[in-house]
Amino acid sequence: MKQIDETQPLERLRTFLETADLGEDGRLPPERELAEALGMGRAVLRKALATLQAQGVLWRHVGKGTFMGDRPIGTQADINALVQGTNPMEVMAARIAFEPEIARLAAGNATAAQLSELRSCAQKCRAATSWRQYEHWDNRLHRSLGEAAQNTLLLGLLDTLTAVRRAITWSRRRSHPDRPPRDHHSFGEHDVIVDAVAARDGPAAADAMRRHLRTVEQKLRESLGC
Repeated sequence: MKQIDETQPLERLRTFLETADLGEDGRLPPERELAEALGMGRAVLRKALATLQAQGVLWRHVGKGTFMGDRPIGTQADINALVQGTNPMEVMAARIAFEPEIARLAAGNATAAQLSELRSCAQKCRAATSWRQYEHWDNRLHRSLGEAAQNTLLLGLLDTLTAVRRAITWSRRRSHPDRPPRDHHSFGEHDVIVDAVAARDGPAAADAMRRHLRTVEQKLRESLGC
């Protein structure tokens, strides 16, 4: 019996997710529509979806659908309470205090596969054709660093911080309304972070992350008119 090449539908689904405009909530089309759009059977599609879900690219909510990104941490009520009690600059201060340590731990613990994922995310940030695509791969890069730190509790805290950050800074003004400019500051800064992690240089990774987030903080201040 001829073996089915399962990599083809998986890569077809990956390509779709990288270019699709899924809306603010990241919800995928219903399975029937998606299977027809991708030219594959629903059973094959389900297997590809399950693979990407196991990799943390997608998450599912019974009765609501399949969504791009990471499953929200905690209840939405908890997240909403945090959002109501903070502001964008507090969120940035929390990131600057927390994420450099994530990068430092990632430098000591990242696997070869995780390093490859970090480089892929950085490249896809640079290739993004819209802010939504950029934000997805930027979020994925920062979460991949959290995964590479090999600390489940820290990863959960990072996910909570990310959920609050995405809710509270979603509507900030952009100087380039359609997509990141070709010389966007984060591209080179991401490369420096990933290079330091790959070199197993924890202090350099932490310093690179801190400098990156300081730049993000300054850009956010300018956008908010602070």
